[in-house]
Amino acid sequence: MTAVERIYKNAMPGSVYKYYFLDELNASQYEQEQRWQQVISVATILSLIICCLGLFGLTHLATHMRVKEIGIRKVLGASVSSIASLISKDFIKLVLIAVIIASPIAWYFMNRWLQDFAYRINISWWTFILAGVAAVFIALLTIIFQAIKAATANPVKSLRTE
Repeated sequence: MTAVERIYKNAMPGSVYKYYFLDELNASQYEQEQRWQQVISVATILSLIICCLGLFGLTHLATHMRVKEIGIRKVLGASVSSIASLISKDFIKLVLIAVIIASPIAWYFMNRWLQDFAYRINISWWTFILAGVAAVFIALLTIIFQAIKAATANPVKSLRTE
C-alpha cells in the first residue's frame, strides 16, 4: 500500500491519496438497505400484532351478536367444527380478498425497488401464494380460539331469555 501511495503522489502531486477496499465500498452501499430492513421488520411485526388484535375483536363481536344463532344450532345438533367453520368462513373470505388486492400492489412496488440494484432477481408468483397462505393461517389461528369458545359454550345460557 505504501508503494502504491508513493507512485500515486509522484504521478499526482498535491492531490490527496485516498483508497477503499471493495468490501468496504459494498458494505457502505448496502448500509441504508440494511437499516430499511430493520425498520420494515419491526413495522411488519407491529402491524401483524395490530391486525390479529383487530381480527380477534371482530370475531368476538361477531360471535357475541350471533350467540342465539349458535345456541340454536347447538341444540339442533351442530358440531363444534361446523360452528367454528361457520364463524371463520366469513373472515377467511375477507382475508383472501385482501390478499388478492394487495398482491399486485406489492408486486409493483417490489419490482420498482429491485430495479435499483445492479444484480436483480425476478419475483416469483409462488411468493405471493406463500404470503397468502401465511395470512390465512395467521387469521385462522386468531379466529379459531374465539370460534371454538363460542361453539363449546352452553346453549342454555344463550337461549334462556327466549
